[in-house]
Order: sequence, then structure tokens, then C-alpha cells
Amino acid sequence: MEICRTKAALREARARLGDEGAQVGLVPTMGYLHEGHLTLIRRAKAETDRVVVSIFVNPTQFGPTEDFDAYPRDEARDFTLLEDEGVDAVFAPDPSEMYDPEAETAVEPTNLSRILIGRLRPGHFRGVATVVTKLLNLVQPSHAYFGRKDYQQLAVIRRVVRDLDVPVEIVGVDIVREADGLAMSSRNVRLTEEHRAAAPALHDALQEGRAAIEGGRTVKSARKIIRRVLQGAQGGEISSIDIRDADGLAQVTGRPEGPVVILLAVRFGSVLLIDNMVADPREAA
Repeated sequence: MEICRTKAALREARARLGDEGAQVGLVPTMGYLHEGHLTLIRRAKAETDRVVVSIFVNPTQFGPTEDFDAYPRDEARDFTLLEDEGVDAVFAPDPSEMYDPEAETAVEPTNLSRILIGRLRPGHFRGVATVVTKLLNLVQPSHAYFGRKDYQQLAVIRRVVRDLDVPVEIVGVDIVREADGLAMSSRNVRLTEEHRAAAPALHDALQEGRAAIEGGRTVKSARKIIRRVLQGAQGGEISSIDIRDADGLAQVTGRPEGPVVILLAVRFGSVLLIDNMVADPREAA
């Protein structure tokens, strides 16, 4: 496995990996890898000839009061996991390598990045879209893999790729969960024992919400049911409960006729957990 610390080294590795028309898959991560990340990597290995993984805790997607310094990191462990998975190259730059201090350009879908989580974390998706665009330009993959846990992030990236005509297939991979239903996340390790015990309420609430929507309940009624479940989570502070069109994240009212996505954001202490689930009343019918 080749470890690249600079953009120049990554470009040289990419040239070697893509010889004879080999397809290259990219898995962008912020490190502290877990089974969810490894699932993305295995999917990439199954569908492409070579796999590049990036490990970069991107400072531009953190707000001034957010947890950039506290974000968990264990590079040596990550490298061991990646080597065991047969990854071909890993890109692990410092922020000073990724960002020119005089840079003026950013990428941001004007509307999609400012709703939902974008409303809770202003500027977050500008940072995400910019760094992903840079990674796609550097690696030039045929496919790039992202988890569906960050549902809005996936929608933002797909919009950027579509709007800017980036020649890459964006692949969304299903959420990987713990045995008790909690969506795997690098942030989970920062939960206290009490909060970790309460956090599976997000999954419980999603299941209740999906059952309500697929049972013919209105969006307003489903939201009340979800809120009631989340209010039972010890130490959890509800940041948002949203039910949106599953395709473009447009607002939905009344009884949904097509697929919708239920999006939750709940804060436990300093840790903001997000989760989601798609409900389709047509399938239930």
C-alpha cells in the first residue's frame, strides 16, 4: 500500500494505478475507520480495479465552535486496517497541503447546502463540497463511494458532480449499524456510557416514523410519533426532525404519495448524531 502525503505524490500514484485503463475507486474518509468505512472499501474493491482511500479531517467543514480538535484520530490503526483490506493507495495530507492560504475558490450548491444540517451547521457543506471536488480532481476516479448515513451530504455531492459535469459515478452505500441499531460513526466513541445507551433511540424513532408513513399517516403525525420516541432518550437534545422528498429533499406535507426520507439530528452532550431512513408508502400498499 502506497502512502501519499502530498498532492504531487498522489498524482504520481494515480498515474501508476490507472495504467492500461484500470478503473480507480475513491473512498473519501476523515479517518478513525470503522466497519462502515470498511464496507465502502469492500464495495469499491468489488467494483473497480484499484482503490484509493483518503484520510483527511477537513477543517473547512467544521464551524468555529465545533469539534475539529476533538475529532478522533488514529492514523497508525487506520493504515493497518487499510493494508489488511488490500487498498492500493492512501492519501493522508496535512491541511496546509490541501489548502493554499491564499485560495479564494469554494464549491457550494446554493440551496441544497443551506437546508437541514446546513441550517444547523452554516458553511459545513461548502467545506464538504469543496474538499470532495478537490479529491475528485486529484484522483480522477471512475467511481467514488459514500455512506448513506450522511444523506444530505450524498445529495450535495451528487448535485455538485451533476452541475459541474465531473465524470465520476457517485455510489451510495447503505448504513452499517451496531447490533442495537445505532448507525456506525467515528463520533460514537465520544459518547458517554449513558449517552451511548440512549443513542439507539434514533433508530427506534426512525422505525416508528417509517411505520407511520407507510401506514398512511401524515407527515405532521409521523413527526409527533418520532418526537415522542426521541424524548425518551436520556440526555438527548433534539436538533431537528425532518421528513423530505427522498430524491431532491424538497419539503413534503400531508400524506406522502412517494418515497420520503426521515432525517434526524440529536445532540448528546457535545456529540451531534445524525441518522435517516427512507419510507415508501407505495411499497407498503
